Amino acid sequence: MTRKERWQTLLDLLVERGELEVEPAAEALGVSAATVRRDLDQLAEQQLLVRTRGGAVPHGVSYELPLRYRTSRRAAEKRRISEAVAALIVPGEVIGLTGGTTTTEVARTLAGRADLAAPAGPAAGSPVLTVVTNALNIAGELVIRPQFKIVLTGGVARPQSYELTGPLAQGVLGQLTVDTAVVGVDAFDPADGAATRHEDEAAMNRLLCERARRVIIAADSSKLGVRAFARICATSAVDVLVTDTGLSDAGAEPFESASVEVVRV
Repeated sequence: MTRKERWQTLLDLLVERGELEVEPAAEALGVSAATVRRDLDQLAEQQLLVRTRGGAVPHGVSYELPLRYRTSRRAAEKRRISEAVAALIVPGEVIGLTGGTTTTEVARTLAGRADLAAPAGPAAGSPVLTVVTNALNIAGELVIRPQFKIVLTGGVARPQSYELTGPLAQGVLGQLTVDTAVVGVDAFDPADGAATRHEDEAAMNRLLCERARRVIIAADSSKLGVRAFARICATSAVDVLVTDTGLSDAGAEPFESASVEVVRV
């Protein structure tokens, strides 16, 4: 197990249990107590947790893992979902991407599509795709691709998700129109709609959905049929749900009854 994998596991255990003790954590990871103490010290230096005499507790009252430590969760499912979402995007479109691990994978998949490569000849310099995003990490990854025109909203950055939110971000996004919005969520329930944990992110995602002709929800099956604090949009506002095969036929039926196209990969 690499150090990054140990850190990911320790942070997952901390979220699950609410606190960590060194000896049980060492046993769960199959490493020495000294290794766990060293890992906890290094995570504490990054302000990802607070060290205690015998282990660690979450940093602050409201605890959320930064994006870089959530990328390995359900990685295979997210990869398949991102490929399916990217296949729905047509060259020449203006697309909107919210922040999140799955939408970040969508951006990477789009960057690797051969038919979205930089054009040659008379079309050289013309964007193949215009990407509107409030996610700093997505903009950073795509801006080096000359075939993409990147439009980044302003706003206040959230360190956990790298997303820009607030009135400045909403002011820019409200002036734009996109063909397809690809939205990452924390929850999507047929009755309650799509939602996230934070109201500022929900407000940005809601506005992006309103400015789009087509809305695609990209979410693994663990996020379906559950609710979260801040609503993004009603189920009726969603055109396509791309998820994994963990969603059963019975689980898909309520979404399909609400006129949502369900793609399971």
